[in-house]
Amino acid sequence: MEKRKIKETVGVVGLGYVGLPLALAFAKVAHVVGFDIDQQRIKQMQKGVDPSRELSKDDFKDCDILFTSSLKELAKATFFIIAVPTPVNNANEPDLQPLLGAVETVAKVLKKGDCVVIESTVYPGCTEDDCVPLMEKVSGLRFKKDFKVGYSPERINPGDKVHTLKTTVKIVSGCDAPTLKRVSETYSAIVDAGVYKAQSIKVAEAAKIIENTQRDVNIALMNELSILFDRMGINTFDVLEAAGTKWNFLKFYPGLVGGHCIGVDPYYLVHKAHQLKYHTKVINAGRFVNDSMGGYIGKKIVKGIISGGHAINGARVLVLGITFKEDVSDIRNSKVVNIIDELKSYGVSVDVYDPHADRTEVKKAYGIEMVKSPSKGYDAVVVAVSHNQFRSLKEEDLVALSYKGALLVDVKGLFRGKVSKMRYWSL
Repeated sequence: MEKRKIKETVGVVGLGYVGLPLALAFAKVAHVVGFDIDQQRIKQMQKGVDPSRELSKDDFKDCDILFTSSLKELAKATFFIIAVPTPVNNANEPDLQPLLGAVETVAKVLKKGDCVVIESTVYPGCTEDDCVPLMEKVSGLRFKKDFKVGYSPERINPGDKVHTLKTTVKIVSGCDAPTLKRVSETYSAIVDAGVYKAQSIKVAEAAKIIENTQRDVNIALMNELSILFDRMGINTFDVLEAAGTKWNFLKFYPGLVGGHCIGVDPYYLVHKAHQLKYHTKVINAGRFVNDSMGGYIGKKIVKGIISGGHAINGARVLVLGITFKEDVSDIRNSKVVNIIDELKSYGVSVDVYDPHADRTEVKKAYGIEMVKSPSKGYDAVVVAVSHNQFRSLKEEDLVALSYKGALLVDVKGLFRGKVSKMRYWSL
């Protein structure tokens, strides 16, 4: 069935993992102005290349889209969507600068009758309390009278080809009933799964942020259990496999919790709670456990090398994978780095190999010089990310990389029950 065309011009601000797929989807049914401040990214996209390496050239075909960094071109839009990162700073406090910068950019070209929708993950109240006043100040226009605002949280899952923009229900909200109708109809043109109309902008903001907070807390429980079970001498994955035979057991697994969502979003809720003079106990505990796992794994590796009769100072370790999850190139907030830092603090020499990560970006972000290919003679091999390339490795491949009796650290439990020639440890 042919998609319904959208009459107004859609402006998408921020063309990363969220913004680019969104812009291309809208470009099938409307004229789109794709705006980004990164000139290099713009040049790549103009050539049909996704800088994030998530989309193929075919995804750019039959799209009515202009990639630009020009405010003059952005001003032609009447329906603006802001999809920029909302990270945290070194103190784990919300960093709204990217979002507020994008809001200010849109406000400079805002016209009467325009609608602005924010997709970035924020704490409840941020759209109306932080973004709208800035729009009014910069544009000189009045909220609700001259321009309207909505919120529709992104649900993009990098690397996931099943749960996509089109197949995942889209939460939409608006500052009033007409705006909710406008936002709903606009997104309905590109989302096959349909939309859910939230009762308010704050409800939509809260719904998004608890999606990831819930996962964070559940994974934290698994991580804490893995520490406990390790002291008992039993494998966590064995326990979860047994417990998973009950129909209502929730299948969460231990592991590193990084990336731009689960490892970040709970801090936005904690921040809002502090403003309301409430101390979040469960959320904070979950964050503490998950943020500690990299250091915990690093210490277990050090103890494993020592117990194998090798000196730790100068020991060589190969870490396979540095992206925040499997089969993506995204290295933002990678907790594998915490393992590496812990090992280096003991004087361990660490080689990092990841076929998905960009070596230049890793160097810039973390100061880590990745190897082009692993060498041999490692005291330990750490499978940190379950890329398909690593899943297909055989024990012989791992043995060939290491000394006799070396330690295999299997963070995701990929090789459980498949290794007999190496010492083995997993969460």
